[in-house]
Amino acid sequence: MGADRHRLRRTPRLLGAPALLACGALLLTGCASMPDSGDVRRVDSSPRTDVDTQVRVYGVSPGKGEQPTELVNGFLEATTSSEEDLATAKEYLTRGAARRWAPFAETTVLAQPPEVRVEADPGDRDGDGRTVVLSGKRIAKVDATHAYRPSEGDYVERIHLSKVGSEWRIDRLPGGLVLGEPDFQRIYASVNKYYFAELGPDAGNSRVGQDVLVADPVYLRRDVDPASAAVKALLDGPTSWLDPVVSTSFPAGTNLVRRDGKLTPDSSNTLKVRLGDRASHVGGARCARMAAQLLFTVQGLGQGSAGVGSVRLERQDGAELCSLSRDGARSYAPEQVYGRGDHQYFVDADHRVVRLSDEARQPQAVPGPFGEDGIGLGSVAVSRDERLAAGVTEDGRTLYVTELRSGAERGAALLRLQGGGAQGGLSAPSWDGLGGLWVADRSAQRPRLLRLREGVEKADEVRLPDLKGGVIESLRLSADGTRIAMLIKRGGHTTLQLGRVERAGRGHLPAAAEGEAAPELSVRGLHPVSPRLEDVDAVSWAGGSRLVVAGREPGGVQQLQYVETDGSPADVPAVPGPNGVAAVAAFEDKNRPLIAETTNDGIVRLMPNTDWKTVAKEGSVPVYPG
Repeated sequence: MGADRHRLRRTPRLLGAPALLACGALLLTGCASMPDSGDVRRVDSSPRTDVDTQVRVYGVSPGKGEQPTELVNGFLEATTSSEEDLATAKEYLTRGAARRWAPFAETTVLAQPPEVRVEADPGDRDGDGRTVVLSGKRIAKVDATHAYRPSEGDYVERIHLSKVGSEWRIDRLPGGLVLGEPDFQRIYASVNKYYFAELGPDAGNSRVGQDVLVADPVYLRRDVDPASAAVKALLDGPTSWLDPVVSTSFPAGTNLVRRDGKLTPDSSNTLKVRLGDRASHVGGARCARMAAQLLFTVQGLGQGSAGVGSVRLERQDGAELCSLSRDGARSYAPEQVYGRGDHQYFVDADHRVVRLSDEARQPQAVPGPFGEDGIGLGSVAVSRDERLAAGVTEDGRTLYVTELRSGAERGAALLRLQGGGAQGGLSAPSWDGLGGLWVADRSAQRPRLLRLREGVEKADEVRLPDLKGGVIESLRLSADGTRIAMLIKRGGHTTLQLGRVERAGRGHLPAAAEGEAAPELSVRGLHPVSPRLEDVDAVSWAGGSRLVVAGREPGGVQQLQYVETDGSPADVPAVPGPNGVAAVAAFEDKNRPLIAETTNDGIVRLMPNTDWKTVAKEGSVPVYPG
């Protein structure tokens, strides 16, 4: 009987319309409460929220006489349940261990559920204790702030059991949870919290003002009051990696005041959120910024929360602090820095800049000097408003900026290097949404990262971390100007690294050396985003916290995949990649097409719900504005 109960332990209990189908699929293992009489009723096929259709799994209590291995397996399965407090999992522990165990202190993610084996325990002289070893391949950790961090390596931990009466119970165990990746993806979802960019001295030069929201991805449980979990995570503040470049409008120590039931929109699609006393006396302008952070955070939770039309922030006694509608929040929307992305651009076989609209079948030369014969460009970047273009000459030595309009003049070079060529010189440039133009000097002797405000001022040199002999092959700035994705070549391999852009005046920049001016800009917190890829060939931003990457795992073929900025795989369908991608471009709006440069088929484009199609037999470095 113990073996049969163990086999059925993972049988999910399903809620909502899919229950009948799931029950039919489980006939071989048994299905509780299957009706065998009653009227035939019409099944409601209307769309349901993610929570309605979510598979809910409930833990099974320990049975009598379970041996250590079976008991630990039952405990691990109970930790994958949909219970908010994991009460059933705690039944496998002694009372003391249940009090001490902090399941949400951290989560270790393994490639597969941990392997379980009993080992002899020389420390138990009376022979009543048992030690069970958990092992597997670790791929990531999620900390107490819900931040995901790739962390590959071997996982080995021990669980100790002792007898409580005649039954085995766990009396010592590691803190947190350990989950196989399939269970982790089922239980947790990536959610973007939003904070305001700290622009420092750039605030006065920003083309979009100071109300620039930045996405901060975290992992939250899907089926345990996700709105409350998201609001709590937002109030806790940004993750440690992003914290130096963003700020929150919520007063320090602000807490969510829980009312009965889940945090859900009312009949008018208003989400009412009651806050503790720390937020009771904020002014109207600050409250509106708080409401904007909250509104955009909860709208990423699924269909039900995406239908939130407004948020109402309340004092602890229920009195209104402020309200903000979706229409009223437009000036805060993260999309304000993206631009429209009406066209895709690339350099054609004649080294001119051409562009495509979604409706166009043939690219057309851009208006202005960059579209003229003989311009001799090797790469291009277009500003977010599609007013300016920056181009690097084919030899990599010179950078020009010009307007995209008929009659405009190319003007003087803004940057000119002595060296150049395919292995050196300037990288393809990139614009942020604030008006800054970024480009890397790929000199092996002294690699540099440069930023030009509005593409017309003197270049500011950006302080870089130690690249350990590496060179920046290419770069892409996030639209909000707080993060930079760089392909760094070192030791024959090219990896994707993400850094945050810190601006002087926030107090986080390193002190300048004696007699040296303090740096205005610095890239810090550099870390790999796709550690499983041995070589990355191309990267583009594809959302507020998402990148599209072309790269190879060791010994594998090139793949085109989406990843989150925290290094986790994006929860979007896989993209069938064309062969030999040398460059790729996406837009933050997921409904816009992908465009890529390939070695065999030239410039190809993937429109929604279609296959890749060639738009030009020859061409290079396709880009969207940005």
